[in-house]
Amino acid sequence: MSAKRTNRSQNKPSRKSKSRRRASRRISGAQLDFIDAAARALELSIEPAWKGAVEANLAATLRLAASFMEFPLPDEAEPAPIFRA
Repeated sequence: MSAKRTNRSQNKPSRKSKSRRRASRRISGAQLDFIDAAARALELSIEPAWKGAVEANLAATLRLAASFMEFPLPDEAEPAPIFRA
């Protein structure tokens, strides 16, 4: 029986993913203002320790939304009907 050797570098995050994480942490002043305004509107308090996580989540959400907006849809596209079981 031969045991498979695993490459330790496979378990480490790639440089690309590290830079992607850093990029998701960069957020504009307008987005920070949006977070503060949304928290006030929803009567939520965001503890300073959680502010970075909220910023990262918003950056990831905006990045995903941009990828959906880039997808071309034909003018005749219709929403899917609602299926119920």
